[in-house]
Parts: sequence; structure tokens; C-alpha cells
Amino acid sequence: MAPLLTLDNFSLSFVGSTGETTPVLHDINLAMTKGQTHALVGESGSGKSVTALSILRLLDETNETQSSGSIRFEDQEITTLNKRALRQLRGNRIAMIFQEPMTSLNPVYTIGNQLIEPLTLHQGLSKKDAYAQALQLLERTGIENPEYRISCYPHQLSGGQRQRVIIAMALACRPTLLIADEPTTALDVTIQQQILRLIKDIQVEFGMSVLLITHDLPMVRKIADQVSIMHQGNIVEQGDVETIFTHPRNSYTKHLLAAVPQGTQRTRQGGSPLIAVEDLCCSFHMKTTWTGWFTREKKVLQAVDTISFSLNQGTTLGLVGESGSGKSTLALCLLGLQKCTGKVVYTPGKGASHQLSSLNNKNFRPLRKELQIVFQDPFSSLSPRMTIGQIVAEGLRVHGIGGNRQEQEQLVAQALIDVELDPELAGRFPHEFSGGQRQRIAIARALILRPKLLILDEPTSALDMTIQKQILELLKNLQERYQLTYIFITHDLRTVRSLADQLAVMRRGRIVEAGPAAELFAHPQQEYTKRLFDAAFHLNKRLEN
Repeated sequence: MAPLLTLDNFSLSFVGSTGETTPVLHDINLAMTKGQTHALVGESGSGKSVTALSILRLLDETNETQSSGSIRFEDQEITTLNKRALRQLRGNRIAMIFQEPMTSLNPVYTIGNQLIEPLTLHQGLSKKDAYAQALQLLERTGIENPEYRISCYPHQLSGGQRQRVIIAMALACRPTLLIADEPTTALDVTIQQQILRLIKDIQVEFGMSVLLITHDLPMVRKIADQVSIMHQGNIVEQGDVETIFTHPRNSYTKHLLAAVPQGTQRTRQGGSPLIAVEDLCCSFHMKTTWTGWFTREKKVLQAVDTISFSLNQGTTLGLVGESGSGKSTLALCLLGLQKCTGKVVYTPGKGASHQLSSLNNKNFRPLRKELQIVFQDPFSSLSPRMTIGQIVAEGLRVHGIGGNRQEQEQLVAQALIDVELDPELAGRFPHEFSGGQRQRIAIARALILRPKLLILDEPTSALDMTIQKQILELLKNLQERYQLTYIFITHDLRTVRSLADQLAVMRRGRIVEAGPAAELFAHPQQEYTKRLFDAAFHLNKRLEN
């Protein structure tokens, strides 16, 4: 069968303002046939997205580049097409799903307006016919109540719904090739499963080819036919999925495969209970709606509903569940950052005990150095105007730890060493670091106060597999060194399986199942837990129709 897409010795460099060139792609060779799913795999910065953007020549709009080699699609040389021909190609014959749906959708236009646009531009449909087609697309991609959703704005939809809208837009013109750039990053495992199934079903229905760009190796094994491994702008290994996963030849490929979390943490009993939660509840009063001329309905969202658990010192509780299940709200309640009812008893030892849920801000403040949190996105949680040294030292100044500036600098240096960063980097700003390094900085900021409890809210969800492994090993080492207690909030069950001693599964504000992690992973009892585990761990069960 003749290739649908061929990259032949394609190289690309960025041209700087002074004329200097920075090579980013080196002699890329790749061939795809019709109906095939080809995965482009590698760490951040390996050149995956640049390769995808080069196929559609989207870099031409924002960067000055130099390229050599060939990109052919259906026997048409893309590198020599004029702008008019490119517009006919983009979104019509080749479509792309971008990584972050919230930034890909225009916030000032409704979903309907954005879906109708490609149908009128490329298909020549009238607005009435395009509207009807848009409704069908929303329904086809699993959007409930499409007649209502079509008039919604992007911020009114969940992450999974926004990703479905992006897929609907990409499929509007029934493209021959779909480029999917990290289509399931940061989505729950069940939503990931639905999105992958949706792409596979539509691929079979339309006879479409898919170029999948990802760092999620288990997902690749589930959905791809062929794999290309990228490293530093080079394709270092290619082949069919089974061969790459079972008999990798390149050392970098072996390194990537070894980074996938394996096995279950051995359950530790730990010390005495550090945190005991009893009948914790948290609700939000939603916007009131008029139900009649003189009556209004107040809607109440029960975000955390009668939750009870205890956590021993020196152990890790994995808190898992889908988005909206109440995991992060529960964390905020434990830290006194969200109003709640019920009891949260904190017992740091030496006869001391505190009922956290009854403390006001003034009385809670001295305890905050012992109860710390690491947020999901370190870039947004680190001030861009402060150096790393200032960020890490901020807690010392607030709590009056360290006698003078020199002592505080020594504590900052030790905190950076603890997270395996060079203290000489303390004068740099957050934007000068990679995602994995920023996550280490966030951990150092919490660690410098020597907390008893550290809450980790999705600390590895957006990181490459190899960086995830480094962060997990770091957390394990720090826990052993300082006898830390963790609450690890995540939807990545593979990650939490390798770290947690206890596991609690949340759904709609409740803990539906809890117990020792090894026991729960081996023998889940609740149907919801079984469904979560099935979506996460049946890696060898390929999505076939």
C-alpha cells in the first residue's frame, strides 16, 4: 500500500534574531499508510510537537525557520505549497487535536460558533446545515444534551467535554489524517479510555489515519500500530508496537520503558495516627435559578460528603478518583483553607492534639508549617517575580525560622540539595527551569519547613514518564529520611500503586472503597473501583473494533 504521509530526511532549524540557527529536527524519516495509527513518543523537548507542526507548516506563522528534506501527503509536496493551498489542506484533509483544549478554544465564542466555522469555510455549508451538522458532531463525540451545550462557552465545560469538542472540530470535515498531540494528558483514566475509544471508533468509520503524539507508553501500547521513538530531535528507533515493547534495541527506548511505574508498594503500618478525619462534609451553594414567577431554587453541591479516615505517621495515603470527585476539596478542608463541618484531629506527638476544623485563622497559623501542600502545576504556583532562593525561603521568614539571613541561606541550600538541585541555582527564576525541576522547587519550598504532613496534589500528572520516575524516587527517599507522611492525590493509578500504603477511592464526594493499597489493587470490591482499575491497568488489551 502506498504511504499516505512520508517524511524523508526532514530537518528543521529555528533562526534567531541575529541570524544564528538552532537545529531541532535531524533527518526525520517516517511513513504512514491509510487507516494506520502511528505513535510519536519521547520526552518533552524531543521534537514530537515540532514534527507535527511542521507537517501542517504551522511554525511558518510564528517562527523563522530553515528546513530541508521532504514532507509528502497523498503525493503532494507540503514544503512547497503556497498559503492558499495550505489553507485548503489544514482542517480539511489534515486536522489536528492540540494538547490543551482550553487554550485551543476561543473563550469569547460559543462552542457552536467554533464548530460551524470549519463546516462553512471548507465544506461550503449554509449556516442552517452547518448548525445541524455541528449538533450531530457533538452527539457523535459523546456530548450529552448537545442542543444545550452548543450554545455554551468553553469555560462552562469540563476538561473531558472540551477535549470532545476539539475532537468534533477536528473531525468536522472528515480528514484523511488526524494529528493528535497529547489528546488525553491530565484527563482521568476513565475519560482517557472514552476519548481513545472515540478516536478509534471514528478512525474505523472514516478510514482515517492517526499520528499520535504522546509520552504515555501504556496508552501507545493500547492504541498504536507503529511507533517512532524520538530523542533530541532524532528518531532513534521505529517498528511495530509489539516489537518495540518486547524487544527494544536502542538504549534510550529501554530507558523510557523502564520508567513506566511497576509493582505495588509494600504496605507499612507506620507510627501512631497523625490525622484522624470523622464525618467531614463540605458543600457549595450554587447560583440560584428562578423556577417560577415568585419562586427560586437554590442548588447545593455536596463536594465532600461524610468522609472518615485515619492516617498513620510515616505512611502514604493515595487518594484517587475522577475529576470532580472531591479529592482537592478534601485537601483544602484538611488544611483549613475551605470551610467544612466534622472533625479533623491532628496529633503530631508528645501529647499534643489539635482539632483543626474548629481553629480560626490566627490559631491555625502556627501549625501551617507542619501541614504543607505541593500543587499540581508548579509553574503557576511559583511567583515569576521571585528567585528560587526567595521562593524557598519565604516560609522561613513567615514563620520566623532561621536566626539571620546567612542561616536562612544555608537552610535554602540544604533544601535544594535535598531535592537534588544545585544550590548555585538559587538566584534564577522559575521560567529558567524545566517542569521536573520546577516540581522539585515546589517540594523544596514545602520541605524546608520540616512538615509532618505533605499533601501532593497531582504532582506528576503533566510530567514525562522518566521525570515522573525521578520525582517518585525523590519522594520515597525524602519520606524515609524525614519520616514524612503523605496524602498523594492523583488520577494516575499506575503512579499511586508504586507509592501508597493505603488507598481511598473517591466518587461524588464520598469514599466508596478504602484499605491497604496492595490488597485493594489485588482484590477491588466496588464496581466503580473495578472500572477505574480496568481503565488504568489493562494495558495489553488493545482497543479493537
